[in-house]
Amino acid sequence: MATVFERPHALCDTPMHYCPGCTHGIVHRLLCEVLDEMGIEGETIGVCPVGCSVFAYNYFNCDMIEAPHGRAPAVATGVKRSNPDKYVFTYQGDGDLAAIGTAETIHVGARGENIVVIFINNTIYGMTGGQMAPTTIPGQVTQTTPFGRDTELAGYPIRVCEMMATLSGTALAQRVAVDTVPHIRETKKAIRKAFENQKEKRGLSIVEVLSTCPTNWGMTPLEAIKRLQDECIPYYPLGIYKDVTAEGGEK
Repeated sequence: MATVFERPHALCDTPMHYCPGCTHGIVHRLLCEVLDEMGIEGETIGVCPVGCSVFAYNYFNCDMIEAPHGRAPAVATGVKRSNPDKYVFTYQGDGDLAAIGTAETIHVGARGENIVVIFINNTIYGMTGGQMAPTTIPGQVTQTTPFGRDTELAGYPIRVCEMMATLSGTALAQRVAVDTVPHIRETKKAIRKAFENQKEKRGLSIVEVLSTCPTNWGMTPLEAIKRLQDECIPYYPLGIYKDVTAEGGEK
């Protein structure tokens, strides 16, 4: 009997505002599939960022909160501490998480807050027009680096998973991508692992998802996928940078 491909219950039946070819929708679906499969939709509270996913509260059937720019981890900390029996996650882009929200991100790892952070890395500021982000790759052309990111002027990109893996309170730091079916499946496994870690009270779990931004990259959706494969993944290697459940405690 053929398998029926249906919309997850945790994913609202409403059109999304994302640009054509944007991979936010894929990650939304994977997250909602995990909520469905774990049966925790009614026990989950999400925190939206400021950025392209600022309207994510329209797409998830679980309770959602809007946070000021960069403060989603701080808001999630308060939500989790006041509702320790709930599952709490943030959904953030690279400008929100790794620029204005750098301190909040680092300190939830340092404190070992028992939350999930879903981090979308498309190496650019998407919502505000395509400026350089903390994750913009050297040489990448953006609205504020028309000749390419010059590391002598703008410094080097922040590798978030590698940084978060150094913190004692981080239970999982994993980088994944959504460019191919195998990678999409791995992304879902990572998100599931993150929520299972929260269930077992292991500390912070951060899943970094390499994503595309066809509009601000100035590319077609297919060209954007190829750039992700040819430029983004080599610079930001996929893999598990820390996993406290692995043999020996860390990987």
